[in-house]
Amino acid sequence: MNEKLILCDGPLDVNEINSKWYDEFKNSNYGAIITFVGVVRDENSIDGLSFDIYEPILKSWFEAWQNKAKQKNAIVLMAHSKGDVLNHESSYIAAVCSPKRRVALEMIDEFVEDFKAQAPIWKYDIIKGKRVYAEDRSTIINGAGILK
Repeated sequence: MNEKLILCDGPLDVNEINSKWYDEFKNSNYGAIITFVGVVRDENSIDGLSFDIYEPILKSWFEAWQNKAKQKNAIVLMAHSKGDVLNHESSYIAAVCSPKRRVALEMIDEFVEDFKAQAPIWKYDIIKGKRVYAEDRSTIINGAGILK
């Protein structure tokens, strides 16, 4: 696998991704592997969510996080869905591997919050089989020229 950034069509296979990351990094002398899994909630009468990703900006953002993590002798891992993900399925997994527990705990929180604020991923509600832009739950990305 050896992929730190995984983009998948449809829902994520949480067990497979977690298992592969664990198997890959458990022998790398990381004392902490902290994982966050995002699951699509059944709310507001939606059937699920759908995602569009602008990959060049996402890869640049992720690489900046790799550099930040490297300064603390850590690595960040991320998987995200493209397209449709139904309720109760996973669309997002993030992980931090570090020799130090405190570094991993603090970094996973900061990484997930920065992802929500900065990642170029646009969210749509799936309602009766149609994608409806979720403007009220989307974040404007400064300088993107895509959202108002």
